[in-house]
Amino acid sequence: MRKKIGIGILVMTLLFMAVYFYVYKDHRNISTEEESYTMDVKTLFSAYQNNETAADSKYLNKTIVVNGAVSMVSIETQSVVLDEKLFAVFSTKLVSGIRIKSNLKIKGRLIGYDSLLEQIKMDQCVILN
Repeated sequence: MRKKIGIGILVMTLLFMAVYFYVYKDHRNISTEEESYTMDVKTLFSAYQNNETAADSKYLNKTIVVNGAVSMVSIETQSVVLDEKLFAVFSTKLVSGIRIKSNLKIKGRLIGYDSLLEQIKMDQCVILN
């Protein structure tokens, strides 16, 4: 009887540990992750305009590198808008030297497309140039 109870406790403990490590995985580090795609903002936006569902299945939650002209910079919210079509939130503090209309290459995780604002959204971004 004791042997069955001991085995039951062992099985329950192993099951609990497996569930715990499955639920609490390490977070992704986008800055060190290899990018899946590299393109300019206009190409990415065009893909979403042509077929949002297909673009989501291809790009959503992937690490991508995009480049474009800076339309807006907000040091307070750590965000940048590229080509008036891509809203990017940075994981590190933005440098104050980013100028409007300058070219910028960023790497980040694509989190979606806002069809109301017609804007692509990325987070965990880092500047590459």
